[in-house]
Amino acid sequence: MAEKKSTEAVVQTGGTTTGLTDLGIPGGEQLREALSTCTDPIRAIQEFQDENSILLPSLKPALPLLDLHSVNRFDFHGSMVERLKDRLMQQVSSLVSEKDTDAESKGKLEAMLEKCFLTIKNPTLRPVVMHVMKHINNIPEDYLKKLLEDPNLYKESATEVKRQIWRNNQSLFGDEVSPLLSQYIKEKDTLLFSLEPVNSNNFFTPAPKSRRQGEVVQKLMHMIGRDVKLYDMVLQFLRTLFLRTRNVHYCTLRAELLMALHDTEVHEICSVDPCHKFTWCLDACIRERFIDAKRARELQGFLDGVKRGQEQVLGDLSMILCDPYAVNTVASSSLKVLQHLVAQESLPRDSPELSLLLRMLSLGLGAWEMIDSQVFKEPKPDNEVITKFLPALMGLMVEDQVRLVAKKLSENHKNSSIPKTFAKSIRQHGIAAILTLYYLYNVTKHRNKDAIMHIIPKMTDTHNDLSLEDPFVHLLVSLLISMAEEFSAEDLCGAVFDNFFLVVASREGVRRHLLRLLWFLHPKLPTSRLAKLQTQLEPTKEHSEAVHKQFSALADKINSYTPSPAHDSPALESPLMSVPTPAPL
Repeated sequence: MAEKKSTEAVVQTGGTTTGLTDLGIPGGEQLREALSTCTDPIRAIQEFQDENSILLPSLKPALPLLDLHSVNRFDFHGSMVERLKDRLMQQVSSLVSEKDTDAESKGKLEAMLEKCFLTIKNPTLRPVVMHVMKHINNIPEDYLKKLLEDPNLYKESATEVKRQIWRNNQSLFGDEVSPLLSQYIKEKDTLLFSLEPVNSNNFFTPAPKSRRQGEVVQKLMHMIGRDVKLYDMVLQFLRTLFLRTRNVHYCTLRAELLMALHDTEVHEICSVDPCHKFTWCLDACIRERFIDAKRARELQGFLDGVKRGQEQVLGDLSMILCDPYAVNTVASSSLKVLQHLVAQESLPRDSPELSLLLRMLSLGLGAWEMIDSQVFKEPKPDNEVITKFLPALMGLMVEDQVRLVAKKLSENHKNSSIPKTFAKSIRQHGIAAILTLYYLYNVTKHRNKDAIMHIIPKMTDTHNDLSLEDPFVHLLVSLLISMAEEFSAEDLCGAVFDNFFLVVASREGVRRHLLRLLWFLHPKLPTSRLAKLQTQLEPTKEHSEAVHKQFSALADKINSYTPSPAHDSPALESPLMSVPTPAPL
């Protein structure tokens, strides 16, 4: 009876025998034909089972024992198929790991694939076929086409197999990569606009190695494997998206992907990427948050080593230097060099270290224009920046020191007006804009309120709106949050809100950063100022859903805020209070 049920199941699920008939193994169709043409169905079934059962003499006496335990033949054979399948896959893996010559292993695997590929439509045996293909580096084109024609087969293929399909199908590879790139941008935006406490959330805080452990970078690295062609495709996608969107996060991903491959020692790719050693050195500088003299010489050597006819590499180098983390490191180092020059009473043009840093800044800030124009020529810092702007910036640093000394001496110090050429420089030159921005960060970090009020109004109009890019506004907001106590003063509120943020609040990113600033500052702001800001920042239909949600969350937080009550200091309990006052003499 159990054997009859087993046979019926095989006939009903004839689809599971797909491909077996092509190998000369009878399946459901053959059994159905035998039953329809025979005179004795029971005998036909018995003959079919005898011919196709497991040919192991010692097994036959044990089968009645399974009947006693109500285990039908279908379940038994199914379990045996699973066991044999697992064993075969282990054998394939061991074949690859054996010390056979490559030709021998390849020949065995290809012969096995030729035999078993016919069963790829069989769901039970498909894992074996996929496992064999996974270990073959050059799968015949006909097999790859069949995988591509069937969406289910393509989906179930291992990444190692898909790589061979992607190599000759850039659009398909683009479809696979595109969701990951979108996810990467969303993750960066989430970090920039996060309302987590500032101490645990600063865009520039994570170390480079921890950043490239992210899901997107790891998935991209797995998809690329050691395939140089796929790596080149990803780089082309990043260049195209950077040109289309001007989003600098694609530059970050370009550097992170290369360094992730470096970490895992994928020499096949690192050795052919001309930017590898430069990126490696720059990555160490980003980790240390400073470019010292030794590494500066190494970086200069790489830039000077670009030979005639290889100028296209400047496009990739400029993308790597356009990464906000690289700009942050180079600009911070430049400001430290300027501070050193002020202390030494030296001129900017006399510092070779500063010249290199400005060269790198110029290359990074001009990345989009270089790739867009396809003119791969290193831009030189404008002479006006070196001879006029930098001395003026150093003059502001000196004035800061004079102001501090005057405060210590309780003397009034009147700020000198910023020269018109200074404002003109930050409008016309990216280097001037970024260095002024980092000067603003520096005075904010040191809570120099007078210097902040002096310079922040000038940052509304900078070259290519550099000062309004999300990573840089994020950092400014984080630093302003750290000096929350100072915002009880109306003069600082006027400079920061009226003269900067509200002037440029039409940009959605700036508006969201301002809402983030108020999320942390609102308990310290004067009531009238806070109410005015809420009115001014109330979103309209033109604003995105993200702005509406952030504003609503802020309004709820402000409405639910309850100041901590001022507690009177408890009276001290002293044992002397109970001692009687001595009688007068």
